[in-house]
Formats: sequence, C-alpha cells, structure tokens
Amino acid sequence: MAPSLHLTLAAELRRRIRSGALGIGEPVPSEAQLCREFGSSRGPVRQALAALREEGLIGGGQGRRAVVLDAVESQPFETFVSFSRWAQAIGRAPGQHTQEIALRRPEPAVAAALHLDADTPAVQLLRLRLLDGEPAMVERSTFVAAVGRALLDADLDTGSIYEFLTGRGVDLHTARHTLDAIAADAVDAALLGVPEGAPLLRERRLTTDATGAPLEWSDDRYRSDIATVTITNTRRSRAAMTRTGT
Repeated sequence: MAPSLHLTLAAELRRRIRSGALGIGEPVPSEAQLCREFGSSRGPVRQALAALREEGLIGGGQGRRAVVLDAVESQPFETFVSFSRWAQAIGRAPGQHTQEIALRRPEPAVAAALHLDADTPAVQLLRLRLLDGEPAMVERSTFVAAVGRALLDADLDTGSIYEFLTGRGVDLHTARHTLDAIAADAVDAALLGVPEGAPLLRERRLTTDATGAPLEWSDDRYRSDIATVTITNTRRSRAAMTRTGT
C-alpha cells in the first residue's frame, strides 16, 4: 500500500532538512508552494507541517511562515517507551544489534529499583539501536525474570522488545522517565562511534504493570547529535492547579 501523501511530504521535508538543503533558520516552502510541487490540497500539506512542528524540526504558524529550527528529530514522550515506534514515526528505519543477554544478579541499585532481593537473578541485555543503519543509542535493560526469560530464546534483532512482550500478554502499563546527561564510557564510545567522555542524553526508565509491580529498569544513552527530547506542557486553569509538599 502506498503511503499517504502527508507522510510522503513529511519524509521529503525531513530529508531536505537533514541534508542541509533547508538550513536552520531558513523558511520552509509555503503551503501554496508545497501544494503546487506535490500536486496536493492544503490538508495533507498542513498535516505534514504539523508533524514536523511536533518533532521540533520547524517552527511558526498562525499566519507566520514556518522556518527550520533544528536538523535533529526530537522524540516526544509519547513514543519514549518504544525506540522502534519513534523511528517509524519520523520516517526512519529502526535497527538493533544485540551485544549480550544473560540471566544474572543485577547490581544493587537496579535490584532495588525492581524490588528484588540481592541474590535474585534478572534478565539483562545490552543492545545497540540504529537509525537508518547509523548508531544512535545504547540500550541497557533489566527485566524481572518472570518477564525476561521469554527474551532468552527470542531473536532480539528483528524488532521491538516491547511489541514482542506485549504480544505475549505482558502488562507494560506505566513508565517513569528520568532524563539527564552522562559522559560516554568505553562501551558507549565503542558502540556509538564517539570519543570516550562525549556527552550523551540518558533516559532511565522504570516500567511497571497496572498494579505498580516493577517489570523493567532501563538505561538508554542517545548520541546527542542524533536525538533530542521535546516535552509539551499545557497550562491548566488556576482553579485546577495544585501543589503539594512537606
């Protein structure tokens, strides 16, 4: 099935921005220009531009000409659980190379996060994630054994672990994310092709089921020239805002 016109349009504009054909600060072709170029009505054009705004690549609107803001796609929180879903949403091909997977006792901090006793084994894996074949992120995940054992015999280089697990009925219900910056260690540097000590964007994630029981702890480290993160806040009315503290 051929992709919808707005997806084709968005993919082409992303290509121009990544390649520098549309540089940062330059205006994006107007809706009228894009309609003529692609033989499109305004609906698909507006959908494509809205997608690029959501990704943080362009800005403008409300009668103002859109301009290029960045050449690095941003990852919204809605797709942070699945790297594969994010890559597909921005028109890029996800990939992965599993470096190792083992059933072993996790380090104390990870065991504590998963509410495991110190001698309880868990399934740990290290994967290199790719965008269009280019190293993008190092993924270190630890799953409680009841969930992770299914991964020991799975082909983890064929797709999303989350899709694999949810397809087997695992209740990956809630994820809490912590973002910070970290210097690349020797493993990160070798896998990502960056100097040791280079700044990386780190996302640590605790995933729980609907009852609040921990299932996974993950430490994902992104090349900062490959991915950024966008968080969109909507201001509530004053009556709806509350603050608690001690």
